Amino acid sequence: MRNEELTNLVAPAIADMGLECLGVEYSPSHGNSLVRVYIDRMDAPVTVDDCEAVSRQVSALFDVNDPIVGRYTLEVSSPGLDRPLYTPGQFARFVGEDAKIELSLPLNGRRRFQGPILAVEGETITVEQDGAAVDIPHGNVHRAKLVPRFDEPKKPGKGRKTEKGKKG
Repeated sequence: MRNEELTNLVAPAIADMGLECLGVEYSPSHGNSLVRVYIDRMDAPVTVDDCEAVSRQVSALFDVNDPIVGRYTLEVSSPGLDRPLYTPGQFARFVGEDAKIELSLPLNGRRRFQGPILAVEGETITVEQDGAAVDIPHGNVHRAKLVPRFDEPKKPGKGRKTEKGKKG
């Protein structure tokens, strides 16, 4: 089963719990496959209790629908600082933020892009790469995530000067 199909299966149940299913990543393996479900909440941070409740709900759904062949491990997670992006709507929420995007097929000779999300129109995501705007069809996005920005720490001894030349 594909990631999109799994997302469509679990998203309504997760929405009924007051949470958003950002997406599902299924990594098949011969021994033990991995199913990772990313959840979010608009009005508050995701808690461990939220993850536990969603895990129970998704496990029950999988028991009834049996979408995964063989053994698998189910993980439920908040998106974290390097939030994965699955839909054009999720890209649109973070216009102005930096994203790292890996494509299924090369575009302009490259498969990896990193830069600010400039715009999202329909199924087209526009990012800046090397100073130029690049239009990426959402259907060609294999994997995408935000790139966290951290403010540079102040250097020791570089405080601002106050009156009489003393550092503040």
